[in-house]
Amino acid sequence: MEPISETLKRVVNAPAFSERYGEMRKEVLAHVGVQKFLENHADEIDAPTIDRGLHKLYEYIDQSHDCNKCPSLDGCINHLKGFEPNLVLERGTIGISYTKCRSKDIHDNKRHASSLIHSMYMPKEVMQATLDGFELDDSRMEAFRAVGDFLDQATGPDNLPEKGLYLYGQFGIGKSYLLSAVANELAEINVKSVLVFVPEFMREMKQAIGDQTLQEKVDYVKKADVLMLDDIGAEAMSSWTRDEVLGTILHYRMSEKLPTFMSSNFSYTELEYHLTYSQRGEKEDLKAARIMERIRALTSPVKLDGRNRRN
Repeated sequence: MEPISETLKRVVNAPAFSERYGEMRKEVLAHVGVQKFLENHADEIDAPTIDRGLHKLYEYIDQSHDCNKCPSLDGCINHLKGFEPNLVLERGTIGISYTKCRSKDIHDNKRHASSLIHSMYMPKEVMQATLDGFELDDSRMEAFRAVGDFLDQATGPDNLPEKGLYLYGQFGIGKSYLLSAVANELAEINVKSVLVFVPEFMREMKQAIGDQTLQEKVDYVKKADVLMLDDIGAEAMSSWTRDEVLGTILHYRMSEKLPTFMSSNFSYTELEYHLTYSQRGEKEDLKAARIMERIRALTSPVKLDGRNRRN
C-alpha cells in the first residue's frame, strides 16, 4: 500500500489540483476584504504565511459580510448563525474571529426591548404597536404631539418626565394602541413599562386575597418605572378596589413622582362620577374626589378622536 504522504504529494502535484489551487488562490486574493486585511498587515505577512492561511482566507470570503448574502437572520449562511467573520493575525498565523452581525444586533435589541415591557391582560396584537402605525388625522394630532413631547423629554430610566397622559375618547379609536406604542418607544431607551388592562386586573385583585398574592401584585404595579392603566372606568368598581387597590397604587406613584399613563372612555369629570358610586350604589363623593386628585396630579388630559377602528 502506498504511504499516505506519497499519495498526498502525488495529488498535490497533479496538474488539475494545481490549476484549482491557483484559481482558488486568485479568487481569495481578489476579495476586497482580504486585500484590506493584507494591506493592514503588509509588514507582518509574506507569501508563505498567505499560503499556510489560504484555507482560512477562503473560509472568510465564502461567508456573508454585513449580511450581504443573507435574506434574514433565520436564513443566515455563516458558520455561526448571526455572526460574521473577521480576519485576524495571531502569532504570525492567519485566523478568523466572529462578531455579531447587524441582523443579530437588531434581533437581540428587539428581544431586549420586549423584555422591558410587561403586559397584564393586554391583547397580543396591541403589544406590537408602533408610532409609525398610528393613523394620523387632524383630530388625533393633539394626542400624537403630547406623546411626542413626553418621549422627547425621556432620555433614559433615570430621566423621565414626572407626569404622564390621560388619553380619553370613544371606543376603538386607538387609545390602547397608543399606550403600547409609547411603551415600545420607551423600551428602546431601556425604560421598563407595565401595561395593565384595568377591568381584568381588578377582578384578579379580588381573587388574590384568597391566594395571598395581593400585596405582591399591587407592589409590582405601583413600583413600575412607567405604569400604563388601560381602560380605567370600564370596571365595576367597588369601594375596596377603588380605595385599597387603585388608591394605593396612585398614592405611591404620586409620592415617588413616577410617570403614569391612563386611557379611558370617560373624561375627568365623567370618571369622577363613575368613581363616586360603588357597586352597592353608595355615593362617596369625598373618596372619589381623593382618587381624582391623584389622577390629576399624575396625568395631563388629552382627548383622542377619530373613527372606531374595530369596525
